[in-house]
Amino acid sequence: QVQLVESGGGLVQPGGSLRLSCAASGSILSIVAMGWYRQGPGKQRELVATITSGHSTEYANSVKGRFTISRDNAMNTVNLQMNNLKPEDTAVYYCNIRAYTARGKWDDYWGQGTQVTVSS
Repeated sequence: QVQLVESGGGLVQPGGSLRLSCAASGSILSIVAMGWYRQGPGKQRELVATITSGHSTEYANSVKGRFTISRDNAMNTVNLQMNNLKPEDTAVYYCNIRAYTARGKWDDYWGQGTQVTVSS
């Protein structure tokens, strides 16, 4: 079993900042990639940012220059620092990992989601 626990969502005014955190635990042997996705009202889930075990990063164009993803390989945690937040960033944010577990295969795992609301 793999568990992902997210924290850090909430309500913030436009231009404000939030930091999301996700901790992975369970029968994890290796994590090749960690990331954040989001799903806004009436929209499909989309990639926000990902980071590999070698710390290579990828960002959605809409968040480049405002969001920063980081990870701690030893602690199996991934963070998303979100600055200069805009109303269009309002969404449920989901943590995702691609991990090799004691089941002997690679799988994708998802957190339960954390709400981020940007509004004045």
